[in-house]
Amino acid sequence: MKAMKAPRKGIHAGVLIGGFVAAVCVALYPIVIHPYLFVQDYKQIQKHTRKDIDQESVQPGGMKVWSDPFGRK
Repeated sequence: MKAMKAPRKGIHAGVLIGGFVAAVCVALYPIVIHPYLFVQDYKQIQKHTRKDIDQESVQPGGMKVWSDPFGRK
């Protein structure tokens, strides 16, 4: 009896699809997952970078600065 060989076409397609999925996950990690896991770090970065910006002066068309309509803190 001869040993059966695995079909090469299926293996290549699986590697290609697996590589594509891995590349998408690697690309999404710094954009979506890392900020979601480390919220406080990003809040501190935003506070530091926005401290010298006067929000009243950068609002378009004289609109008032956004506030939460439900009064959440």
